[in-house]
Amino acid sequence: MRHLKLFLTLAGLCAALAATAATPPAEKLLPADTLGVFTVPDWDQAAAAYRPALEIWRDPALKPFTDKFTEQFKAEIIVPLERELGIKLADYADLVHGQLTVAVLQNGWRGEPAKNPGVIVLLDTKDKSDQLKKTLADLKKKWTDGGKQLKTEKLRDVEVTTLVFTGDELSKSFDNAFNGGKPRKKKPSASDADGVMPPKKNTLAIAQSGPLLLLSDAPANIEKILARQSGSSEGSLAEDPVFEANRAALFRDATGFLWVNVRPLVEALERNLKLSATATEEGGQANPLMPNPATLIPLLGLKEIKSLALHLHASSSGWLVNFFIGAPESTRRGLFKLLAFEAKDSAPPSFIPADTAKFQRLRIDGSKTWANIETLLGQISPQMKGMVAMSMAAAGKDRDENFDLKKELIGNLGNDVVVWQKIPRSAALEDIGAPPTLILVGSPAADKLAQAVRTGSSLTSPELPKEREFLGRKIFTLKLPPKVNPKTGRPVENNFQFAASGGYLALSSDTAMLEEYLRSKEGAAKPLAELAGLREAAQQVGGTSTGWFIYENQIETMRLLFEAARTDPKAFDQAFSLPGAGAGLGDTGLKKWMDFSLLPPFEKIAKYFSFTVSAGSATADGIHFKAYSPLPPSLKK
Repeated sequence: MRHLKLFLTLAGLCAALAATAATPPAEKLLPADTLGVFTVPDWDQAAAAYRPALEIWRDPALKPFTDKFTEQFKAEIIVPLERELGIKLADYADLVHGQLTVAVLQNGWRGEPAKNPGVIVLLDTKDKSDQLKKTLADLKKKWTDGGKQLKTEKLRDVEVTTLVFTGDELSKSFDNAFNGGKPRKKKPSASDADGVMPPKKNTLAIAQSGPLLLLSDAPANIEKILARQSGSSEGSLAEDPVFEANRAALFRDATGFLWVNVRPLVEALERNLKLSATATEEGGQANPLMPNPATLIPLLGLKEIKSLALHLHASSSGWLVNFFIGAPESTRRGLFKLLAFEAKDSAPPSFIPADTAKFQRLRIDGSKTWANIETLLGQISPQMKGMVAMSMAAAGKDRDENFDLKKELIGNLGNDVVVWQKIPRSAALEDIGAPPTLILVGSPAADKLAQAVRTGSSLTSPELPKEREFLGRKIFTLKLPPKVNPKTGRPVENNFQFAASGGYLALSSDTAMLEEYLRSKEGAAKPLAELAGLREAAQQVGGTSTGWFIYENQIETMRLLFEAARTDPKAFDQAFSLPGAGAGLGDTGLKKWMDFSLLPPFEKIAKYFSFTVSAGSATADGIHFKAYSPLPPSLKK
């Protein structure tokens, strides 16, 4: 009996493991010509891991705001989509449990405007196969009863249903939300003189293979997945050496990841730019002073990028993001050669206080970087490089005929840049947009560098910077063209000051901030480097010696944004307008979705915010940018 119980236990365990492993990972199912893929290997695990971060949306204090947003989102997007497809999305809400993958397949696409890559979605329902089968049967019945076009076919013994629809309802919804209710326009033609985009027929292919739901714009894409699911010997994404290298290095513990095969995209872009340049030359419109856009692709270093990858990892302590550019050091050139971070101390210096809003420190050799810029500029446009060289050669000659800007300025740059930003003085938008900021440029001869900026400032201002003494140091004030106050529309004085101290050239438009730095050695408050939890958080992004380290106090930065949005919603939505949406959210239907006046005082939701740290590093295989947000103490269980 005991052996029988053991056998049944092991059999149950094996069955459970078999069910869990029934759906292969995305890379085993997707074809080798996959252009890009985003996947969450296990939706249930990911949802549990990110649940603390999403609790803010369910907080009672935010309920008036979230209720209105949800209500409008349902009315503008969900209801029209359900009406268009004849479904209820709530019927599908409990189907996502395992893998969720969205991928773009090349399908022979090489950048031609008349041809599009394929799109496919894989959704693993785990033990909900029967529920999925019933839901799809109901969908087909409703679609047929509604008199809509539908096609069914068998592919590899799996029934694939293709729905055909125009998308009118959804187009109207997006126009209401993002285009102020106006229909999208296109260039008028003989067939549609009014220029309004005519309804376009769309197809949605749907299939169920065991617990796996497959959605695509074409049945052929679904067949590719079915082939690999049944053990086809055709190549899969897992066999791509670039993907496999990224998977082994980045994706093994990922809560979710994004991967992009850059080379086909760059080749398509280069091909289109060459065709465009040829047409321009034949039309006699080419500018001899401007480079051929197609030549920029290799010069900027885009052809050497193998892949882009984004790794997401959630744990009980916080959330990590790692963005990777697959540009190997051996072939790195162009813009990516400029990202030559030096693996040196990039921690906050002792004079940076703990109440800092934002801080970043970049260890990069100024002289070498300028040399790389000159090289790149000469390759792109020798004429432009010559103009820059002439301007630098002439700078300051009216003040000192022996002055050499390149020698005195570029030659005295070090390998350390610090940006220190304090909390804005108020929640007024003009203060939020221009917080007190200090830039420190390291130099082996900071006094000489300050004098070089003073003399070379003739490039930007005819007036010689004024001098004053402060704690034994010289502060120079350079007058720049006036700025316009966004609230009054009137010009305001625009100056910035600079001074040499402590091995840095300090620059700021804020007098108090510059003076605070100059007196920092007199005794500072608690330094940022001693902030509780900062050292542990920094280890998550590789430490503070990778060459680029960033810190942001989210509590204080979000506090002011919330208060600005609450107290002056109209001004806020205009200041933070969506690209291409006119002056602000008020010009679109989104204004109805996000009523900033309903936001609560920030203190009621402050517990959901903490701080973030980020780091950049250049390694032999590519360039990494990592960001980590520790779980706020109040959310820890």
